[in-house]
Amino acid sequence: MITAIVLIDCATDAIPEVAETLANLPGVSEVYSVAGHVDLIAIVRVREFDQIAEVIAGSISKVPGVLNTESHIAFRAYSQLDLEEAFAIGLASAD
Repeated sequence: MITAIVLIDCATDAIPEVAETLANLPGVSEVYSVAGHVDLIAIVRVREFDQIAEVIAGSISKVPGVLNTESHIAFRAYSQLDLEEAFAIGLASAD
């Protein structure tokens, strides 16, 4: 599975509609409305690299109200369990 994180600038008055449209696109697993220098963050999950272009350039960028996108390809995922193991120092739980 290939994951891309897409930062999206969109027309301010269209954020909810853009988010809903994006969330319904094939390949888009999640869309978050966020504070900061972008309006939305979409998580794209596909099986092949060619599909990244189809989803981002072919679909996300063409949604009315999307002004700009910036894409980041994930190399490795760390789950909460992985992080707990990485930061564990071998102490027994205080339960």
